[in-house]
Amino acid sequence: MANRLTKIYTRTGDAGTTGLADGSRVAKDAPRIEAMGAVDELNSVIGLMLCEDLPDAVRTCLDGAQHDLFDLGGELSVPGHAIMSAAHSKRLEEALDAFNAGLPALKDFILPGGTRAASLSHVARTVCRRAERAVVALAKTDAVAPPLLQYLNRLSDLLFVLARALNRHGGRDDVYWQQGKNRA
Repeated sequence: MANRLTKIYTRTGDAGTTGLADGSRVAKDAPRIEAMGAVDELNSVIGLMLCEDLPDAVRTCLDGAQHDLFDLGGELSVPGHAIMSAAHSKRLEEALDAFNAGLPALKDFILPGGTRAASLSHVARTVCRRAERAVVALAKTDAVAPPLLQYLNRLSDLLFVLARALNRHGGRDDVYWQQGKNRA
């Protein structure tokens, strides 16, 4: 990293614009900034998950995802610069297969819940879906490389499977949805 921030506030964004890594300035509510913010929020939620007592394999997987999300955000901040590749999604698919192999077949919808770690994984999954929607919205007006969308789609699937695996690790069952449970 060539430039180090020695002063955190710059006042350059006081009028509602922010700078991209290529030096251009855009409105803080621009679709690109919304996508970058959603990816940053997702990375923060995964950071919160990492505060939990997690199996080593889950911790390693999430640590890798945090680095990937920083790369993904970097790609969003430099329009036209490619960082993400199909290999990133492939790695998630391999992790998905490994974690899912130890789980019982899913026959019903499940509710977010169970252990705290599993619940945080569900929160991360929903934030990931929001980040994916923000990148899809950006792709309607600007070029977005397919690996970005593929990665976010796979990551949300992985976070769902991790929630199930973390419930199992914590000795809890999945929380199954009961249709019409509270119908009078």
